[in-house]
Amino acid sequence: MSSEYPQDPGWAEQRGGRDSPIVRATRSWMLMRDGDGHRRLRGLANPLFTARAIQETAPRIAGIVHRIMDDMGEGRDIDLIGSLAALVPVTVFCGLGGLPVEDRDLCRKWTDALGHVIDPAVDETARRTMNDAAEEFGAYISGHLEKRRADPQNDILSRLLLAEFDGEKLSDEEIIANVMMFFLGGHETTVNLIGNGMLALLRHPDQLRALREDPGLIENGIDELLRYDAPIQLVARITTGEIEVGGSTIPVGSKVMILLGAANRDPLRYPDPDRLDLGRPDVRPLSFGGGPHYCIGALLAKTEARLVFTELLRRHRDIRLSGEDVVWRPQVNIRGLSELRVDLLS
Repeated sequence: MSSEYPQDPGWAEQRGGRDSPIVRATRSWMLMRDGDGHRRLRGLANPLFTARAIQETAPRIAGIVHRIMDDMGEGRDIDLIGSLAALVPVTVFCGLGGLPVEDRDLCRKWTDALGHVIDPAVDETARRTMNDAAEEFGAYISGHLEKRRADPQNDILSRLLLAEFDGEKLSDEEIIANVMMFFLGGHETTVNLIGNGMLALLRHPDQLRALREDPGLIENGIDELLRYDAPIQLVARITTGEIEVGGSTIPVGSKVMILLGAANRDPLRYPDPDRLDLGRPDVRPLSFGGGPHYCIGALLAKTEARLVFTELLRRHRDIRLSGEDVVWRPQVNIRGLSELRVDLLS
């Protein structure tokens, strides 16, 4: 199975052509590289996302979560996506990455536009929007990269400039492309984990009550929320050899959609899979993928979500949906809410 979709002429053409800004960027994304190229990029970035690195930054992340919740306040008919979930990952990554936090709305706008690149089908509006975003975001990151080259700090841009793996360093183009990818991956997974997870808890008041009574359930609960309603529903691969699945042969060169959301609800793996159970034993969701391409920022996303859920329940004795209608985003593989309107009462 190959992840190198940018090498596929049809895929590239649908997104603006081989030399378009977005396709040029994806050719450097570790997400869309195989073999030695992937291992090199992953090896250079891995130290930024180890358990130790995330543990060291957890107090800083908690401070960001608290400030965003202070600004959100309490009351009725609050949009939990726009006021909280969508702000946490972009604020965290601006802070950790070495970009001005006051630019978070701009970075979020570009990130939202880039998200269309992993859609199975792309229309003209999305193609134009994501190429504009790739060009503008790339230029923005490039400017800050030059600042860090002249004045290194303890941030991700500086550390990527200095990183070495088997005697090799990242090119500026690779750094810029993968910082864009980190924003995209971190934004989509964290926002939708918080939004989908909160909706699931509100629709299962017994589980919300259990979490209030035993806050320690959140550790296992995050994985169960990821299993129950995965932020990313599918990943795509190209077969590099014949594969037998369920008695059928998938030929070489086939485009395959792997349905992570369905695997998370496999009744042969999880008894009563459509039931939310924060105490479910041995829950290991595929929501962050698996193997060499397991999401590099998974631990960061889970840490952000854990801090958000814990603080939300600590601050608000009563959280309820403002109405039964919720607004889902229209994309196929990214499952997330555009809005989640709730009443927050202390």
